[in-house]
Amino acid sequence: MGASSLIVLIIAAIAFSGIAILLARVVLTGTKNKQKGEPYECGIPTRGNTWTQLNVGYYLFALIFLIFDVELVFLYPWAVVAKLSGWTAFVEIVIFFFVLFIGFLYAHKKGALKWI
Repeated sequence: MGASSLIVLIIAAIAFSGIAILLARVVLTGTKNKQKGEPYECGIPTRGNTWTQLNVGYYLFALIFLIFDVELVFLYPWAVVAKLSGWTAFVEIVIFFFVLFIGFLYAHKKGALKWI
């Protein structure tokens, strides 16, 4: 498996996605109605302007939560092999937590954790 396999994979991915898009445009017929352009609000008709700006702090808080949440997923495989690896696993997890803590301090310093 070399570079030729990668080139074949890229060409196949482009071909399959292109064929799927073209097939969808040919087969499916779209309807033009007013309701398709409205944002989904759980069936309740919208009132007022729906294009309002939200504070970016909410997005930052959510992204930081996702980052730390995903990092917790890596703890399970580590816990499974920690006893087998011995001190190597312990040193690796200490480095991992150190990097997470530095990221947390950076986010705190930038004010991303302050609730608005």
